[in-house]
Amino acid sequence: MRITLAVHIAAGTVGLVAGYVALYAAKAGTLHRRSGMLFVYAMLTMSLGGFAMAVGQNVAPAVNVPASLLTSYLVITALTTVRPFADRRRWLAVGATLVALGVGATMVAFGAEAIANGGRRNGMPAFPFFLFGVIALVGAAGDFRVMRSDPLAGASRLARHLWRMCTALFIAALSFSVQAAKLVPKSARMPGMFALPVVAVVATMIYWLWRVRRTRARRPIALRAAAEAA
Repeated sequence: MRITLAVHIAAGTVGLVAGYVALYAAKAGTLHRRSGMLFVYAMLTMSLGGFAMAVGQNVAPAVNVPASLLTSYLVITALTTVRPFADRRRWLAVGATLVALGVGATMVAFGAEAIANGGRRNGMPAFPFFLFGVIALVGAAGDFRVMRSDPLAGASRLARHLWRMCTALFIAALSFSVQAAKLVPKSARMPGMFALPVVAVVATMIYWLWRVRRTRARRPIALRAAAEAA
């Protein structure tokens, strides 16, 4: 498993770097697209390694297995939002939705069990269970909404792509911060040192979602003005 751990760490490092580059690069530009694809491949590799270690070495499987599945689900569905499946592969989208639904239901159940047992389940606090559970259920709900309506376009399509990619990066940054905190002595830590990578992702995601929402709100006004001018 040493090779698996090395691949997991290397993929996670590449994924973090590529993810932050894509997050702050000019949207729709070459750098954004290339770093975004590198992020997808790195996250899938990292998730596969984490899944293998969680199952093979019994490394907190109750959290790491769902987190691996959720991360893979997020990057795949974020990618297919801008690069949709062909009609003959729509079953993959249905399968991804079922994975998210299963992860969400399981995580919420584990969180409820943790609360019932005094705040922990097998040594794990309730918070990560609920965090991953809510993310997965929100994702599944969005998938069902897309299945019932026409394919997303414009601002809605961008928002779906954005929050899923950013949430996958958030999970990777959170994992990095937790593990790094175990390695760095308290005497060498700076205030907010490990929170900064996570907060940066959340703050930037909120900013871009606001930008997308603002653009969507202003577009009907611009269209009406153009119609009146004509």
